[in-house]
Amino acid sequence: MEKKALKSKKKVIIDMPPYKPFQGSMGQTGSRKVVLVGMSGGVDSSVTAAILKGQGYDVRGVFLLFWSESDKKNKESLKDAKEVARILRMPLSVIDARKKFQKEVVNYFLEEYKKGKTPNPCVFCNENMKFKILFEEMEKMKSDFVATGHYARLRRKIKNQKSKIKKKFIYKLLQARDKEKDQSYFLYRLNQKRLSKLIFPLGEYEKSEVKQTARKFKLPVFGRRESQNVCFLLDDDTGRFLKDNLKHLKTGNIKDSRGIILGKHQGLPLYTVGQRKGINVGGAGPYYVVSKDRRKNVLRVTNDPMDKNLYSQKIKLEKVVWIAEKPSFPARVLVKARYQQESVYAIISRYKRSYLISFENPQKAMAPGQSAVFYGAKEEVLGGGIIKS
Repeated sequence: MEKKALKSKKKVIIDMPPYKPFQGSMGQTGSRKVVLVGMSGGVDSSVTAAILKGQGYDVRGVFLLFWSESDKKNKESLKDAKEVARILRMPLSVIDARKKFQKEVVNYFLEEYKKGKTPNPCVFCNENMKFKILFEEMEKMKSDFVATGHYARLRRKIKNQKSKIKKKFIYKLLQARDKEKDQSYFLYRLNQKRLSKLIFPLGEYEKSEVKQTARKFKLPVFGRRESQNVCFLLDDDTGRFLKDNLKHLKTGNIKDSRGIILGKHQGLPLYTVGQRKGINVGGAGPYYVVSKDRRKNVLRVTNDPMDKNLYSQKIKLEKVVWIAEKPSFPARVLVKARYQQESVYAIISRYKRSYLISFENPQKAMAPGQSAVFYGAKEEVLGGGIIKS
């Protein structure tokens, strides 16, 4: 089985990690590097484990049991992860993090909507749950690296070229080769310490190739449905989940740009800037959410997709992080303000204690709470922040 993986057309790990993969018997562990793989029971993490196993790593899986509305889905995912571990002949640990996940990620999700924002729970979870737990386990198990099935790439660069004493490296996060599946947007809050111990084997693969690899290994997950946008939802219906879990939602007026009342909204947290579906007002639609006036409890909408109030020339950011080095300001960068949205050119500059993004062309539906991620030359992720206003 391991020999098949070595026949891959591509060398998956180009210069990460900095050592020659072990070529000896798979039964020996003394001279091999130990990699902890975050297993979800899906095709991506399963193929990640298979690739690393084939390259000679000592692979150990960890399944993180997160809270979900569907216990059935959790059980099915764990069953698949165990079957993959059996096929690949690797150990699998299960960590029950349901209570912590519900307390930190789900509550964060609800609290942000209460504030009128549109949070991105995947970004928050990666930073505060998924990678945090995996790195804690890496230290406990005395492993060398952590690997996940994210579609992203890593590169390292010598920081002190002139030093003859000890080389120091800067680790760079890059977009994946498969731009349709690229997940670097969700990883922009990773720091240098974590990047130096991370492996993303799928960064050089197309999704179709990953599925082919799963089929070759006869993994039970190659035909599985793709995961949904918010992993803990039963039906991917955010509005339904908010209605079920937010108390005291107050109805109020829906007004157009002229102040004319068009109908009633069901509670401001149920709507997001730029939303088109589910507004449920008559007239010459469709209508788009322009803003939410929390003080007056009014939802403002427009039926003009070119309404200037839908567009932003500038946005303020908070909680900004940089992956490697800060650029000189003002800096011209590419910005992606929502996952799977096209990146656009903008100027980033210091603003008080944070940063201001000035777009070259006004951008539609900049929702507070979403992440604005900065990209530089050669598909490098520079950093990012949370849209404040």
